[in-house]
Amino acid sequence: MVDLPAWAPADVNLQVPSAARAYDALLGGGHNFAVDREFARKAELVFPGVGASCMANRAFLRRVVLHLVEAGVRQFLDIGSGIPTVGNVHEIVQAADPSCRVVYVDNEPVAVAHSQLILEDNDNATIVMADLRDPESVLAADETRRLIDFDRPVALLMFAILHFIPDDDGPADLVARYRDALRPGSYLGITHATADSRPDEMRALEKLYATSSNPAVARTTDWITSLFGDFALVDPGTVYAPEWRPESSTIANPEHYIFFGGLARK
Repeated sequence: MVDLPAWAPADVNLQVPSAARAYDALLGGGHNFAVDREFARKAELVFPGVGASCMANRAFLRRVVLHLVEAGVRQFLDIGSGIPTVGNVHEIVQAADPSCRVVYVDNEPVAVAHSQLILEDNDNATIVMADLRDPESVLAADETRRLIDFDRPVALLMFAILHFIPDDDGPADLVARYRDALRPGSYLGITHATADSRPDEMRALEKLYATSSNPAVARTTDWITSLFGDFALVDPGTVYAPEWRPESSTIANPEHYIFFGGLARK
């Protein structure tokens, strides 16, 4: 019998890899288990560079939220936030302005448990356990309403989560429902896995994810761009993760980095 660490829920499933915990492993985090690390190893074999893609996605998120703080946004709703690692949204934005409010949303037990642990003394950040496929449960949650005023601009972040929503659940319609809840001046940030540049390797990665608790489906860059609806895309528009306002001018093969997306303003 495996002794669970203090941060792990008692009923955590150690037999099936979790996408959130595998992502944590690919980022070099410490809140995962042997089954997740083995999954991450296999992912790197079928899609070389998947770990670098995850790091690029994380860096993309950092640049986006820093831009949003500079733009005057002080409310952040991070849906599918995953397991907290160094450089989370609340750490970044509250370092710039401690008054920034952050609501994380996830339905992975380890992600929620660890978020609760690190946020217990932070009055301006919280975690809601909910499924993004039920927008009302996310938007109307007591903790969401405690920190987020939807009569003011909000930054809604959906990074590396929508590829876990199957077509049958209408991911585009779900995003539209969230867009409709935002007042003008709000922002929507999205990244999503795409197979456009490496289709064979991505299909192999999808096949691997089908063995996890979170099957995934990559989609086209055109489809991902459509998720922003009539929101105005922030320059440079929808791009591969390393291309969004990079800190370095030398980016080799950005299209190899899986994640595609952007930031747009209502």
